[in-house]
Amino acid sequence: MTAPASNPLLSDRDVDFQLHEVLDTESLCRLPAFADHSRETFTLFLDSTRRFARDVLAPTYRLMDAEPPSFRDGRVHTHPLMRALYPQLVELGLLSATRPVEVGGQQLPLTVYSLASAYLMAANLSAYAFIGLTAGAAHLIEAFGTPWLKDTLMAPMYSGEWTGTMALTEPQAGSSLADVRTRATPAEHGSYRISGSKIFISGGDQDFTQNVVHLTLARVDGAPPGTRGLSLFAIPARRLEGGRLVDNDVRVTGAIHKIGWKGIPSLALNYGEGGDCHGWLVGQEGKGLTHMFQMMNEARIMVGLNGVATASVAYQEALAYACNRPQGRLAWEKDAARPQRPIVEHADVRRMLLRQKTIVEGGLSLLAAAAWYADVAAHGATPEERERAGLLVDLLTPLAKTFPAEKGFEANTLAVQVHGGYGYSTEYLPEAWLRDQKLNSIHEGTTGIQGLDLLGRKVVAAGGAALRAFGEEVDATVERARQAGVDPAWGEALEKATRDVMELTLELGAAGMAGDVERMLRHSADYMELFSVLAVAWRWLAQAAAAREGLSRGLEGQEGRDFYEGKLAAAQYWLHTELPRVGLLVTLCRTGEDSYTRMKPGWF
Repeated sequence: MTAPASNPLLSDRDVDFQLHEVLDTESLCRLPAFADHSRETFTLFLDSTRRFARDVLAPTYRLMDAEPPSFRDGRVHTHPLMRALYPQLVELGLLSATRPVEVGGQQLPLTVYSLASAYLMAANLSAYAFIGLTAGAAHLIEAFGTPWLKDTLMAPMYSGEWTGTMALTEPQAGSSLADVRTRATPAEHGSYRISGSKIFISGGDQDFTQNVVHLTLARVDGAPPGTRGLSLFAIPARRLEGGRLVDNDVRVTGAIHKIGWKGIPSLALNYGEGGDCHGWLVGQEGKGLTHMFQMMNEARIMVGLNGVATASVAYQEALAYACNRPQGRLAWEKDAARPQRPIVEHADVRRMLLRQKTIVEGGLSLLAAAAWYADVAAHGATPEERERAGLLVDLLTPLAKTFPAEKGFEANTLAVQVHGGYGYSTEYLPEAWLRDQKLNSIHEGTTGIQGLDLLGRKVVAAGGAALRAFGEEVDATVERARQAGVDPAWGEALEKATRDVMELTLELGAAGMAGDVERMLRHSADYMELFSVLAVAWRWLAQAAAAREGLSRGLEGQEGRDFYEGKLAAAQYWLHTELPRVGLLVTLCRTGEDSYTRMKPGWF
C-alpha cells in the first residue's frame, strides 16, 4: 500500500462516496431551495475548500497551536496569521454558504457544506471556529431579529467585517442555564442595559476584525426564575453611534489556558462594569433559550464534525506512518537478516487502524445523514416530509455530537499508539490532535447532558414518533442491503438490536410517565452509548449496501475495488464487534443496576 505524500485530512473518495453513493445528494436539487445547484456546483465548492484546507490552512495549525492568543492591556491578541486567514476563509463564501440569496448566501445544502467544512476543521479547527460561531450568531439574528438588527449587526457578520459568539455560560452556573444571572434593564431607543459575567466564551475577543457581537442569554428585570425567564440579546463589543463605532462597555477579564483548541481564545467577559453596556432583544422576551437552541443545535453538529475531522486527520497521519515505518518482522519470520516489515503488516497495527477507520467513516456517515435530514426538514416538498425529517434530525443531533467526541478521542489515542514512542512526543502531531479532541465531549453540552436530552426528550417526543421514524429508516436500509447482496445476517442483527432498543425505550418511558424519572434516566449515559453504537451500525450497513452496489457495477479498477472491499471489511468489523454490545447495554439499562446512584459522597 502506498501512503499519500502529505496528510489529505479526509479521504476525498470517502466524502464523495458518502455524498453520492450512500446518499443521493444530487436529488436535493429537485427541491426548489436547491434548484440552482447540481453535482457540478457541489464539486466546485468541495474542491475549493479542499485546496484551501490542504494548501493554506493546514500549514498554519502547528504554528497556532504553539503560540496561543495572548491577553494583555485588556485586549486579546490572536496569532498574526489570523489577519490573513480570516479574509481568505470569508472569501470562500463560508459564512453564508447555506443561507438564502437575500442575505448574500449561496443556498447550498447543509449536507454538502458540512462535509466540505470538515476539511477545514481537520486542517485547523481553531481558525475555522471563528467562522462557525459567526455564522451561527448571524443566523440567529436572521431568524429572529428585527430588520434594524439584520441591517446593523447581521449584515457585517455575514460579510466578514465582524465576528460573532454564543455567550451562555456563567461562572456560578456552568451548564445549568436555569441559573443564569445576567440582567437586562430596558433603556432608551429600544435597547437594554446589560450587566453580568460570562465565562468560556470562545472567540469572545480578537484583533483581526472591527467588532464582535455576542448572542447572550440574560434576564429582563422582573422575569421569572429558571429558563422561562431567559431572553436573547445581541451585544456588540462596540456599538454604532452617529455612524461610528464606540466602546460598549464589554470587558475581557481573563483568558482560559486550554490544553487544546489553542488558536481561538476562551474568555471571561464582564458586561456593564461602567453601567453603559447596551444590548438589543432578539426575538420574544422570555423565549431566549428556545431561540438559542437553533444556534446550540447547529453548534452541536459542528462539534460532531470537529470530532470526526480531528479523528480523521490523526487516522490519516497514523495510516501514512504505518505504511512507511519499517519495524520488526512477522511472528513466523525468524531470519533476522530479512528486511524489516512496514508496521502496517503487523496484525495489531491493522486492528488499530481499522478501528480508527470505522469510527471516522461511521461518524462521518452519521453526520452526513443528520445534515441530510436537516436539509429536508427545512426545504422538503411537503409539510409531512419536513415534519418527519425534523423529528429525525432532532433525534440524531445528540448522537451526532456525542459519538464523534467520545469515540473520536479513542481513535486519537489509537493514532498516538500506532506512532509508538514518537506519538508520545511533541515532534509529531497526534498528541496535539488528542488534546484538541478532548474538548468535544465537554463543550456545547457534555456527554452526560446529551444522554439526558436523548433519553429524557428526543426519543419520547411526540409520543415516540422520532423513534418510529428511525425504525423505518433502519428497515429501509436493511432492505437496500438485502437487495445489494450484503450478508443477510448483518441486517438481521441490526433489526434485532433496533427492536431491543425500541422495547427498552418504551419500558423506560413508561417508568418516567409513572413518575419514576430517576429510574428512567439512571442509565442515560449507557443509553447514549447503546444508541450511538446502533446508529453507527445503521450507517455502516448503508455503506456496505453502497459498496456492494459499487462492486456489482464492475466499472472500477483495482483501486476502486480495494475501496469497496475496505468498506465491507469495516462494516463487518462494526457489526460483528460493536453491535453485540447493544444487547449488554440494554440489559444494564433494563435491570436498573444502581451502584453509582446508591453511592454516597462519603463512600468515595
